[in-house]
Amino acid sequence: MTRRAYHHLPATTYWLRAAAYRLPPRLYSASLVKRASVTALLIGILAVSASAAKSLEVYFIDVEGGQSTLVVTPAGESLLIDAGYGQRNGRDPDRVMAAVNAAGLERIDYLLVTHFHNDHVGGIPDLAMRIPIGTFIDYGEPLGTDRMANNGFRAYEPVRAEHPHVVVKPGERLPLKGITVDVVSAAGELLAKPLPGGGQVNDACVNLEDHVEDGTENYRSVGVMIELGAFRFLDLGDLSGNTLTRIACPVNLLGPVSAYLIAHHGDYDTNIPALYAALRPRAAIMNNGVRKGGSPDAFRTLHTQTDMDLWQLHWSANPGTGNTRDDLIANMDEGTTTGYWLHMSAFEDGTFRIVNQRNGVERTYAPAAVELAGHRAPTLPTP
Repeated sequence: MTRRAYHHLPATTYWLRAAAYRLPPRLYSASLVKRASVTALLIGILAVSASAAKSLEVYFIDVEGGQSTLVVTPAGESLLIDAGYGQRNGRDPDRVMAAVNAAGLERIDYLLVTHFHNDHVGGIPDLAMRIPIGTFIDYGEPLGTDRMANNGFRAYEPVRAEHPHVVVKPGERLPLKGITVDVVSAAGELLAKPLPGGGQVNDACVNLEDHVEDGTENYRSVGVMIELGAFRFLDLGDLSGNTLTRIACPVNLLGPVSAYLIAHHGDYDTNIPALYAALRPRAAIMNNGVRKGGSPDAFRTLHTQTDMDLWQLHWSANPGTGNTRDDLIANMDEGTTTGYWLHMSAFEDGTFRIVNQRNGVERTYAPAAVELAGHRAPTLPTP
């Protein structure tokens, strides 16, 4: 055991071992040697347990129908995916900072922008004045045909210009320590080769609805697969329409996942049953607002999934919706007061748990037996 690991043990264990090594030779009776051996064994078990217990932490922050997801790796590095809306008296940067403080962070190492709409990038200028941010990651620039993206980019780009900046493409890997973060979509393009665990023909790809792109930059969202050992988490931003369908049909490009952040806030253009057949998530999280996202058709499809829990960041007031159980919803207000998050902790063996900050309700999910095989993505250099 290294000195570094040694000093992370409880103080009582430290002194027990130290005392054993300081005994005079005449006191090394068989009994004491046996005790010292048992103590050393316990120390080894504690060290292994402490190492195995290191977890990936994910905070799903309520930004009232936008996105902000904070990821903290077992090595202590941080990745913030989007930062919610701008304006609104700094509401969303306030909520992001609450999660940052809860995670014990003093800086954000990587900021990934899925696309340039205000509900995803609007909070960044304010946030950048509150906490140091390392590298900005996105797909470059908007096409110029989406007014919402143009407006969001206009406020975002000057802040990005003051930081290291990386433009990513599908098939690349972000350089975070201790986990793998594979880019699966960006700028309207998808993976050219399936990830490990993917590559199968998806038999559920029948009677597919033609979801024509909505004319915005949603279909250009940066999507990532985050893995820690056997645990896999998928965040596709607002990827939607036929581009989202192509990630699962006719070939499943991703394979099964443990947890899935439902794309585009659970809107109508993400209601693709074949996608859930491909992903088979144990838990799906919807970052909807009171009246944004969460379409009735999407809810109906979600409720037909077996062996999957649906969690929501907000109760939906949309007519005809089928909200999940109240205890799995983080916020029950009208979108004006509370900002509770959902907190997910994941471990290398594939076990993970989700806790509702509002009520303390917690669910733990056992690992699924999944055999993964496939290509390795190139890792981007650290800026």
